[in-house]
Amino acid sequence: MKKYLVLLLALFVSAGIHAQQSRKDFRRDISISGSNYYAYPGPQKKQLTPAPEGYKPFYISHYGRHGSRYLIGTKDYDQPYLTLLRADSLGKLTAKGKEVLQKVSLIRDEARGRDGELTQRGAEQHKDIARRMYERFPEVFAGSANVDAKSTVVIRCILSMENALQQLLVMNPQLRIRHDASYHDMYYMNYDDTLLVSEKRRPEARKAYDDFARRHQNYRHLMQVLFNDEAYWQHEVKGQRLCDQLFKLASNVQSTELRHKLSLYDIFTFDEMYDSWLCGNAWWYIAYGPSPLTEGRQPFVQRNLLRKIISEADSCIALPKPGATLRFGHDTMVMPLTCLLDINGYGKQIDDLERLDDEQWYDYRIFPMACNIQLVFYRRSPDDKDVLFKVLQNEDEATLPIATDCAPYYHWKDFREFYLNKIDAYEAQRKAELGS
Repeated sequence: MKKYLVLLLALFVSAGIHAQQSRKDFRRDISISGSNYYAYPGPQKKQLTPAPEGYKPFYISHYGRHGSRYLIGTKDYDQPYLTLLRADSLGKLTAKGKEVLQKVSLIRDEARGRDGELTQRGAEQHKDIARRMYERFPEVFAGSANVDAKSTVVIRCILSMENALQQLLVMNPQLRIRHDASYHDMYYMNYDDTLLVSEKRRPEARKAYDDFARRHQNYRHLMQVLFNDEAYWQHEVKGQRLCDQLFKLASNVQSTELRHKLSLYDIFTFDEMYDSWLCGNAWWYIAYGPSPLTEGRQPFVQRNLLRKIISEADSCIALPKPGATLRFGHDTMVMPLTCLLDINGYGKQIDDLERLDDEQWYDYRIFPMACNIQLVFYRRSPDDKDVLFKVLQNEDEATLPIATDCAPYYHWKDFREFYLNKIDAYEAQRKAELGS
């Protein structure tokens, strides 16, 4: 009985530690709570595990999100601004509310005409990622190595690609670079699966999220900070919506040069920001993650991309000096691809949205601005049939759900077999369901 109680206590302590990790992360740096607006932090570990004896890197396959950007669409700027402006015209703002209105006005003015565009910080992020890639794996980029770069047709992705390529050319002007952004490649660079999109909107998923979000509404304090008349904000302001809008602005300031001049975080309590993050985290888990509410299928939206990664790697492995394949796209590709690969356990299915935090399913670890997945390939010689590789998530070594005798390295043949079988099984099941 005593041993049982000790074990039970240990489990409770362990669960408590895990449950507090996101809070610890936010207390260390509240900008992390911005989820997909979190500015790329760079690798968390400086050292990489040395390759097995005799193995050297020879090829890199990469998919990365564009760098830090402005918000997409004017409503994210206009709606909170106009809400506060109207209240100010009626004498309903506190002194702090007036200060917030001025800050929102500055943020809105800076973003005018820059809908979703790459910021200066976003450009710098991709230069830094390219520089570290070159410095970490110089053998891949030696001499007149080939670099094949593709981007989606969105300008922030194209500019992210160009900044990365400029940095590589600075480090080695001999590189032979091909770069393109075409609708021809969008079937895998930014695939839109209408069937999976429709399934993420199924009624049970919407209800589960709405119930979760309702339980985590937390805006009363903020309304009292902004408005001097409770009756006004109760009847004239959609409190949770305004809270969400201001938190999005607060989170995205870190992507712009205004981060050196102002912040909106001081208007929120810690719990208001935490609850806002919880709701966003749950939404992403349902919409692009392996949620049981959508039968764990959403990650398969990136099956075309994964097939392309595998087929291009097979072709490059056959070459004596393949170089690198670089792809530049969006968070809505990186997240499902991460879950499809089950990198670091992010393919796990969690029945209860309230347990996402306990299970350490944290969106900000997957897809900050400029997030990326790199597969780095190693061999002993061009004739080597036992090709190894490792996967880097945001430039840190990561795990996959396949067996290996040389972790964090894996055998490429095992990867191919495991994931092609996974995709084939999904497609066969879909075909049977659709009766075609």
